[in-house]
Amino acid sequence: MRRFFVEEIEAKDGLCTIRGSEAKHMTRVLRMGRGDRFILIDGKGARFRAIIESAGRREVLVTLEKPLPEPPPSPVEITLCQALLKSRAMDYVIEKTSELGVHRILPFSSERTVVRLNKERFANKKQHWREIAHSAAKQSDRKVPVEIGPLSSFEELVGRTRAEDALKIILWEEEMATDLMGVLRGSPPFTPTLPSPSRGRVWEGVKNFIGIVGPEGGFSEKEVRAAGEAGFASVSLGQRVLRAETAAITIVAIVQYEWGDLSFSDPTKPASGSAYSP
Repeated sequence: MRRFFVEEIEAKDGLCTIRGSEAKHMTRVLRMGRGDRFILIDGKGARFRAIIESAGRREVLVTLEKPLPEPPPSPVEITLCQALLKSRAMDYVIEKTSELGVHRILPFSSERTVVRLNKERFANKKQHWREIAHSAAKQSDRKVPVEIGPLSSFEELVGRTRAEDALKIILWEEEMATDLMGVLRGSPPFTPTLPSPSRGRVWEGVKNFIGIVGPEGGFSEKEVRAAGEAGFASVSLGQRVLRAETAAITIVAIVQYEWGDLSFSDPTKPASGSAYSP
């Protein structure tokens, strides 16, 4: 069933009016009309099965038939810190990491960033990225669209994330000793401990991940050192040197595969065949 997004579902007597780009897409692009059913989602996570009562050129009146359950959250909260990239590449990162379930995207500029944005241009870009994120949320059945943070310098970024309780990595193509998979598998997100009579089984470990991906030209040694001082581990993706946009998507996909919701398994339970038993 098709999904459509509004900032907030405002209903009166079970009726809701959809305006703007979503109304235009419904009526002019998809040619939807009275009696067509769909799922309506808002920015707070509410979702309803709805049916069109009337469709005009600028607005669509719908009846909210019944609320629908929210999709479960990912077991790991992922923050992607992405250096500004050229327009098409940055759009691609926003879209695909949104589909993969990243929680926050924090754009930043660094020494080798090619793209430079003033406040006005960034405001326009951010609105454009929000629209991409909304479409990605509909496509991937997210609870809410990804949060896109303010633009910051690299120094501001590492300072802002210094105190956050998370596993933190910075991707650096010159790192020769540590790779991403080794860090992830050395820091399991859920580690079983012996149960107690009062608390039962206890699961502890990393539930938050912050990854920094640089611009097309990568990071300087000075920047990598600054990130290390803020608690970020420098890692590589092995023998391959990927484009910045490919690297961002790869990191998110790997983290979701290892710790997140790219499977139907329950990450709070030991894997089949585990030697641990309560």
